[in-house]
Amino acid sequence: MDSVAEVEQTVEKIATEAGLDEDESFRVTMASREAAVNAVLHGNAYDPNKQISVSIENNGKSLIIRISDEGEGLDPDTLPDPLAPENLLRGTGRGILLIRSFLDEVHFRQLHPGTELTLVKHLTPAAEANS
Repeated sequence: MDSVAEVEQTVEKIATEAGLDEDESFRVTMASREAAVNAVLHGNAYDPNKQISVSIENNGKSLIIRISDEGEGLDPDTLPDPLAPENLLRGTGRGILLIRSFLDEVHFRQLHPGTELTLVKHLTPAAEANS
């Protein structure tokens, strides 16, 4: 789980440097943290022999964060609906919903083994934000 804290700190720094305001930076950071936790906990099942990989890119238009694990793989369409009445009181199962609500794009890719999650936050140029 040390790697999760490292991911969180790095994403927060890059999001702030990219010009995101405090709220947007927080959302991107929390979504990235959740994705990293999922990779360690669900993807790699805490297996110390498995690693997560993280890349963070600011291409000037978007922040693109890729987090992958070495686990069994994940089909997001098979996840239970966290908003279904039978799942509302569960203590887990809302991570992907949170990630999707905080970012502009979320993509899953099967790696065989593992899953790669790509998180995209579009950056608004200052001229557009002020008009």
